[in-house]
Amino acid sequence: MSRVRTFGAFWYEFVVGDDWRIAVGVVLGLAATAALVHLAHVSAWWALPVAVVVGLALSLRRATRSGGPGPTGEP
Repeated sequence: MSRVRTFGAFWYEFVVGDDWRIAVGVVLGLAATAALVHLAHVSAWWALPVAVVVGLALSLRRATRSGGPGPTGEP
């Protein structure tokens, strides 16, 4: 495997990891924060924490509905 491909694979795994939806949510949160600051001239320090909380809630909801991974030894 070439060094460039290995480098790209590392960064893909580091950024995307197990759930691509979380990575997209972070990018959208950063974009929304930047848009609020630059276009609306709003102090938008609060936008990214809100996006993180929403992303976490959606991720937990999806995991609990699908019967996500639980403790080992469960019947």
